Amino acid sequence: MDPPDAALGAPDARDAANGGQPSPAPADQDLALALLEDMLRVRRMEEACAQLYGQGKIRGFLHLYIGQEAIAAGAMRALAAGDNVVATYREHGHALLRGIALRRIMAEMFGKRDGCCRGRGGSMHLFDRATHFFGGNAIVGGGLPLVTGLALADRMQQQWRANVCFFGEGACAEGAFHESMNLASLWKLPVLFICENNLYAMGTALARSQACTDLCLRARSYGMPAMEVDGMDVLAVHAAVSQAARQVRDGGGPLFLACQTYRFRAHSMFDPELYRDKAEVEAWKERGPIHTFTARLKRVGMLTEQAFLEMDARATEEIADAIAFADAAEPEPVADLLRDLTTPALPGMPGAAA
Repeated sequence: MDPPDAALGAPDARDAANGGQPSPAPADQDLALALLEDMLRVRRMEEACAQLYGQGKIRGFLHLYIGQEAIAAGAMRALAAGDNVVATYREHGHALLRGIALRRIMAEMFGKRDGCCRGRGGSMHLFDRATHFFGGNAIVGGGLPLVTGLALADRMQQQWRANVCFFGEGACAEGAFHESMNLASLWKLPVLFICENNLYAMGTALARSQACTDLCLRARSYGMPAMEVDGMDVLAVHAAVSQAARQVRDGGGPLFLACQTYRFRAHSMFDPELYRDKAEVEAWKERGPIHTFTARLKRVGMLTEQAFLEMDARATEEIADAIAFADAAEPEPVADLLRDLTTPALPGMPGAAA
């Protein structure tokens, strides 16, 4: 596999952006190492998925999260186990770090019955009630009304938790975005909106499709607090989501975070990627969340090269195990294909037993 982002010993690109001064050492070494391992697990999983797609073992659409790992890693470690999470079709990393076993994720990708949705959802529809992970939604902006409904239900039942929705900046042009933001603010619902702004909605740059590119300004227009976050800095994401989720749980109403990030791969495996300048992609890779954070931890003595290699080996081993599991798993039996799709006719209805 390719090394994450760039050479492991590359300097932290944010040092230059910080007036040449070194970034401060993380306050919590255990948390920092856990966040790095989370990002590495997602990266290795996504690299493997790209290979498996080329081999025909994963079919349909496949949207990779490579480059955006800091958001899922920072956010998931900041959320409580009881918080509800809704994501997009680029959700593999969110699902993994939310706690869905990689074996179940990979089996779902392979279309096998041991998958988290019995192989029926595939790449874009990962779901797991036990971890409060409510998709995986293939429709742009489709999770926004869902998370608003979950939050309304919580408020009506006096449940004090955060309902968190991840979505791309392209969703901000959808009617569902405005309707959901409006109702969440109007009813003071416990929703944390997290926009993963990777600058391109499929193949269209934000400035070419939306008149207002200040996403926080849009959120504030609905009367809710909004904050921009460096989505390439896992510690910045973790801190922002920790504070925001706590505020939402405490009854402060909805809150909006705009995480600036960048996907290093094409929109999907079908995308020829003719709309981005290669120099732009390479410039963003210099800020890759894994190698910059790795270099930062090494510089302050929190990580050695040997410890990193051991971490990487664990991630690689986990993926190999999940692939072997998915390969050996069976597809849904033909006799069960209508399971959860139909129900016996009720008495008096056409087709009901006499």
